[in-house]
Amino acid sequence: MIKLDYSQHQCPYPVVETRKQILANPGQRLEVLVGDTAGRDNVSRLATKMGYQTTVEAIGNNYQLQLIPTDGHEKASTPGKTEAPEEIPGKTVVYCGSDQMGNGDVEFGRILMRNFLITLLELDPLPDIILFVNSGIDLTTEGSEVLEALETLVSRGVDIASCGLCLDFYQKKEQLQVGRVTNMLEMAEVQCQAGRLISP
Repeated sequence: MIKLDYSQHQCPYPVVETRKQILANPGQRLEVLVGDTAGRDNVSRLATKMGYQTTVEAIGNNYQLQLIPTDGHEKASTPGKTEAPEEIPGKTVVYCGSDQMGNGDVEFGRILMRNFLITLLELDPLPDIILFVNSGIDLTTEGSEVLEALETLVSRGVDIASCGLCLDFYQKKEQLQVGRVTNMLEMAEVQCQAGRLISP
C-alpha cells in the first residue's frame, strides 16, 4: 500500500498529487491523509472517477482515505479508463478576462485563478490557446506568481496571448514576460471559431 500525507496542504494540491500517484501506480491501494473536508471530498470524487472505492476515517482534525481498486485487488490496467469523449471540432480556448476567478474577495479570487492556471498543467489534452485580457494581463507580466506555470504551458505547445491594447492601457507592454501580444481581431476570431470557450 502506498501512504501519502497531504494533511499540511490545501486544495488543489492533495487531489492533484493523488491523481499523479494513481496514474504512476495503477491498480495499487493508496492511503491518503488530508487536512480538511475539501481535500476529503475532492480526493474521494477523484478516486471514484478513476475506478477506486473510498473509505474515510476521521483522525483528529484530519481525514484518512483508503483508495481501493473497485475489483478488490491490485491490477495492472490503468484505472478510470473510459471511452474517449466525442471530439468537438475547433480549438479549446481559455479566456482570462481578469487576474481573478469568480466574484467576491479580490485576493481570494487571485488565489483561485493562480490555482486554476497551475492545475491546467495536469490536463490532457491541454487547451490550445489562453487569452489574457484587461487585468488578466497581470498574469503574463512582470511580478506574476504564475509565470513558471505559463512558461511550462508554452513549452507544451499552448499559445499564450495577451491583449496589446490592454498592455498599452496599463503601460505594461515592456513588462510582458511570457507568450505574445495579440489584437482584438484575432481574439474575436479565436473565440468565434472555438470548439470550447472556457472563462474561469
